[in-house]
Amino acid sequence: MKKILQYLFEYKTLTRELAKEALVNISKGAYNESEIAAFITVFLMRSITIDELQGFRDALLELCVRADLNGNETIDIVGTGGDGKNTFNISTLACFIVAGTGQKVAKHGNYGASSISGASNVMEQLGYKFKNDKSQLKKEVEEANICFLHAPLFHPALKTVGPIRKNLGVRTFFNMLGPMVNPAFPKFQLVGVYNLEMARIYNYLLQQTEGTFTIIHSLDGYDEISLTNDTKVITNEGEKIMTPEQLGKRMVEATDISGGATVEEAAKIFLKILHGEGTWAQNAVVLANAAMALHCTGNYKTYDDAYLASVESLESGSAYEALKKLVALQ
Repeated sequence: MKKILQYLFEYKTLTRELAKEALVNISKGAYNESEIAAFITVFLMRSITIDELQGFRDALLELCVRADLNGNETIDIVGTGGDGKNTFNISTLACFIVAGTGQKVAKHGNYGASSISGASNVMEQLGYKFKNDKSQLKKEVEEANICFLHAPLFHPALKTVGPIRKNLGVRTFFNMLGPMVNPAFPKFQLVGVYNLEMARIYNYLLQQTEGTFTIIHSLDGYDEISLTNDTKVITNEGEKIMTPEQLGKRMVEATDISGGATVEEAAKIFLKILHGEGTWAQNAVVLANAAMALHCTGNYKTYDDAYLASVESLESGSAYEALKKLVALQ
């Protein structure tokens, strides 16, 4: 690692092969915590290159425990995190609304490293038990339309760096990797990113995969459709800007979508919304993200059709039913 650090401190960038090798060695426990922290810090001080990101991704996918879901065509809704906005768990809620429509979901998530409550924090609080047992995960997808993949159980490197990331408490390149290394290899992906440079990098990388993707970025810095500003939407076909009115029928204020100060509070907000007792603004934001995900599958002619399906899932109780079934299977 000392050689690699010296190389990086001279403002040089890693080749795809070197980046892969470094992350494989991190997974194997070849470096100490100080070396790993120094390595991560380099990429906080400059932009990561596409080669480096591809190398890190290659390493995680090569080492990952695959989640074979028996040919089910799944979708993942995931933000990179690290936008510093402390919203409630919008992506995870959207997953349950999507599951409530009958679409299979393989949600990939982790504990919050730079936020109070990541997807794993809230799922654990709601009674979900993390696992990488394929038969159990397959059963969850088939009976509840959704399973949850806690990243450290599938990626050895993420387990190694988890405590270091938490101690650093800031966004790292692992935030960027999360959405690209779902061990179920979902056919469809809705990926939220925190800046336009990241959107460009993701667009380049996801064009090379076989799946169908939609990348979203709220122009005021959210890694999801926030309805607080216009949203950049990038798909396999091209890109466009959509307004809050187009996406969620109206604009909302940042204060309307803030998360709780604790994991317990985050879980309370989560359940309140799934019970159909969320505020107009909370519902609108979750429905917009769910609708964009459903639209990504190609099963709905228009975005508005997908939005109506999302509303039906929430208001009929189907979304909450998906959570109840999932927790009952634990």
